[in-house]
Amino acid sequence: MPRSSFASRSYRDDAVVLRTYKLGEADRIVILLTAEHGQVRAVAKGVRRTTSRFGARLEPFNVAQVQLVNGRTLDIVSQAVGKRPYGEAIAADYERYTAAAAMAETAEKLTEDDHDTAAQHYRLLVGALSAVARGLHEPGRIMDSYLLRAVSLAGWAPSFVDCARCGAPGPHRSFSAALGGAVCPQCRPPGSAAPSEATFVLLNGLLHGHWPTIDAADARTARAAAGFVAAYIQWHMERTVRSLALVERAEG
Repeated sequence: MPRSSFASRSYRDDAVVLRTYKLGEADRIVILLTAEHGQVRAVAKGVRRTTSRFGARLEPFNVAQVQLVNGRTLDIVSQAVGKRPYGEAIAADYERYTAAAAMAETAEKLTEDDHDTAAQHYRLLVGALSAVARGLHEPGRIMDSYLLRAVSLAGWAPSFVDCARCGAPGPHRSFSAALGGAVCPQCRPPGSAAPSEATFVLLNGLLHGHWPTIDAADARTARAAAGFVAAYIQWHMERTVRSLALVERAEG
């Protein structure tokens, strides 16, 4: 292949590794969320060999600068330079790992066909993985905040104060995932849940990334809020985030 043809098909970008799986004896397919090119599925040739120059840089949750070559069905990773090796710190702790896995799975599903907001999804996910890897907050709470903000980017922003259906000023005491969060007495569907005031306060804090509110919540309120977060995102994504079932919550 002439050098000019190779150059015309190659591109560089920063990318976070969402997921990998084996291909053949030595290769791996990597699913990347890039800063400028959206979600990319690529083949990393020979990365499972012990002599691979960049195999470790393409482990889940790591951020790398990659050079890729356009292929017919999958792109090819020709180079990877490590930038932020979050994967090792995350993989060493079960709570961190399961929270990060749920975030990566959500990011993969939300960016599968969405190139318009992919750059924002990239920044949001990298920030959340950084917080998990560094232990800045409880992993499950970082995940819940990420999930609400990610589905908001995708066009399903909830309301946890004013009525999500009619806009009536809140706070309100009923919750409907189908209608978008908090609902007033007039809009409340039969059988709607009735979260506590503290749960609604925490949900609003998670949505806006207000960490003093998030960190101050007790474990019981955090568990309740987590249930509503899971119900909300899975309703609007119309898919199950399987990794959520593995996330453990603190007792209290």
